[in-house]
Amino acid sequence: MTASSSPAGSRREFLSGQVLRHPIGSSIGDESVGLEIPRAGDTLRVQTRAMACQFAIFLDADRREDLAVAGETLDDVHRLEAIMTVYRTDSELSAVNALAAWQDVELGETLFDVLGLALRVGRETDGAFDVTSGPLVALWREGHVQGRIPAGPEIESARRRCGLDRVRLDRPTRSIRFDSDGVEVNLGGIGKGFALDRIGERLVREGVQAWLAHGGHSSLLAHGPHAGQRGWPVGIRHPLFPTRRWATIQLTDRALSTSGSGVDSFRIAGRRFGHILDPRDGVPVEGMLSVTVLADSAAEADALSTAFFVRGVEFARAYCDNRPEIAALLIPTPRRGQTLEPVVCGLSEEELFFE
Repeated sequence: MTASSSPAGSRREFLSGQVLRHPIGSSIGDESVGLEIPRAGDTLRVQTRAMACQFAIFLDADRREDLAVAGETLDDVHRLEAIMTVYRTDSELSAVNALAAWQDVELGETLFDVLGLALRVGRETDGAFDVTSGPLVALWREGHVQGRIPAGPEIESARRRCGLDRVRLDRPTRSIRFDSDGVEVNLGGIGKGFALDRIGERLVREGVQAWLAHGGHSSLLAHGPHAGQRGWPVGIRHPLFPTRRWATIQLTDRALSTSGSGVDSFRIAGRRFGHILDPRDGVPVEGMLSVTVLADSAAEADALSTAFFVRGVEFARAYCDNRPEIAALLIPTPRRGQTLEPVVCGLSEEELFFE
């Protein structure tokens, strides 16, 4: 559908999963269908710093009575970080990485749950999301510092220390074992979302009726109405111009996560590379600027935004078709001389609004 040349076309036709063929930032005719772009009202915020980013909970401005509970709930993030981080030698995950190649390691409930989810999503996406890909990330980070592109043999050597098939998680004993030395697990691509899910569970349990929580701004979880609206308006940044908002998603009792390379990129020997690697071949992904995923779980949204970025449009469409609770907004890299063409999977006309 071409919005600028098809006035009879409706938002519903576009949101059925077609490509939007017009420049990002232009109108898609919201006035003609009578739907106003939702806007955020006044809010209260409590925040803390954990997992190398800001975590925050937003409440409607008239909900001061919920501030104390929100603040206490955020304290849970530090406990979760102490379990899941690889940057502290005394964390539970660091102990797993040190021992699991040599023996079965019994896991606490929290680490077992997040690892189980990470491995499930990884296998459902044929390894596009892989919590063992740390050696590849480290190799490319080293290449960036040294100003050189990693050689093929180096990539293959790193790949031999990666792979979901090298991790065995045993449910009856709640234990983990690695099949070879050198394998490590890093939960950086799912940990923030998992922490948000735990925050949300506690807020609901404590009776807080409406809130928006985020971890590092790229992972969000919303519950209840906001400022007289059915959900919380979440701005989506332009994938190339991050100071510009180009869309708004009305987030209602759902999670959202965005992965992108438009701004987070680096150059080696004059070539531009995105920061997201394809674990299957060990090189940075090309062909995608941004992927936003909506899901019931923030952890799953986190993992799937990375997986869809790696696997591309057709995989994302098929996945969303088979999982109606999952929705996505993808921005492929345009060919030279062409405009950005968003691809929408499963988002309704009440959820997605272009500026």
